[in-house]
Amino acid sequence: MSARAATDVLHQVDEILPVLRERAQQTEDARAVPADSVKLLREAGFFRLMQPVRYGGLEARPIDHFTAVRAIAGACGSTGWVASVLSAHQWHLAQFDVRAQDEFWLADNTAVLSSAYAPLGKAKAVDGGYTLSGRWSFSSGVDHASGAILGGLVIGVDGKPVDYAAFVVPVADYTVDPVWNTVGLRGTGSNDVVVEDVFVPAHRVLSFDAQFRCECPGHEVNPNPMYRVPLYSFMTTTITTPLIGMTTGVYEAHVAHQRTRVRAFGGDKAKDDPFAKVRVAEAASDIEASWLQMTSNLAAILACADAGQPIPLELRARHRRDQVRAGQRAIAAADKLFEASGVTALHADSAIQRLWRDAHAARVHVANDPEPAQKLFGDLEFGESVTGGML
Repeated sequence: MSARAATDVLHQVDEILPVLRERAQQTEDARAVPADSVKLLREAGFFRLMQPVRYGGLEARPIDHFTAVRAIAGACGSTGWVASVLSAHQWHLAQFDVRAQDEFWLADNTAVLSSAYAPLGKAKAVDGGYTLSGRWSFSSGVDHASGAILGGLVIGVDGKPVDYAAFVVPVADYTVDPVWNTVGLRGTGSNDVVVEDVFVPAHRVLSFDAQFRCECPGHEVNPNPMYRVPLYSFMTTTITTPLIGMTTGVYEAHVAHQRTRVRAFGGDKAKDDPFAKVRVAEAASDIEASWLQMTSNLAAILACADAGQPIPLELRARHRRDQVRAGQRAIAAADKLFEASGVTALHADSAIQRLWRDAHAARVHVANDPEPAQKLFGDLEFGESVTGGML
């Protein structure tokens, strides 16, 4: 893929940001991203960024993809979140057996998948594959998807789990329960997916152990090194990037607000307050430092993949350490700005409070939970053996 192709997509994404920003309240009120917004992203080429070339994708550098996500989330937190996860699944589906890829993309190369990776399903081996049942919560963007990647435990003959795997299930094989009603990220439509005794052929199943080892069947047909980035290095970045985008949106909305705000007590202009200037300087630095540290680690991981080298656990742990710290720092910066924005920022139509709520909702995702990621880093630093976890 040429760098120009990715640049063109980023430019087209920038052009639709005003529309997404204008629709942010509509998106929240509907508790779902409008189909027209997803259409705009598709027409901009956004969902092609992580898709294999063999299906009409661009195989762009992941950092270009995440740059686009950050911009979208700064305009509308819910749209940025949904865009991030749906597009990331283009990358993840590329790890599966080529037959699974063909089943979705040969019929429609614009198809996207939602997900719910928690091992809430149970599967039993049968001839040619597995039968799967379960209920999964938080499948963001499910209404726009042609299928879902669902986490499940493979149950052995003794009734005990023998594997933890991802199952690709087409939309015809599950139902959606519209239960999403939250205080933040309200527009993501992260509803429940329900599967009842559905057959999933073996080629649509991928063990998380194989993904941890970066040994996936899709590599045979998708040789681009970016598909050899560890699953959790990519997917946790998928979760933290929109959070950073939302806090960037808080920052931009706060600065615009302060430029014209007049304080109710005293009639002073907020922009003339020297402490207001210090606050925006600190917030801008913390948000940008979070982004630069996270993307620097991702670049180091990509460099290993480009060189055909295994990605060391130490690097994977460093990325996770800094990825969760990025979320913490960005949230702290947004909190300082929100606290200094004044009462008018509390209005229901204020972008500041909406993006602030969205960022806090993003923070509670398990991928942004700091202590487990930091413990893994500490384990390696102290010479402990690490054979699993979100690395």
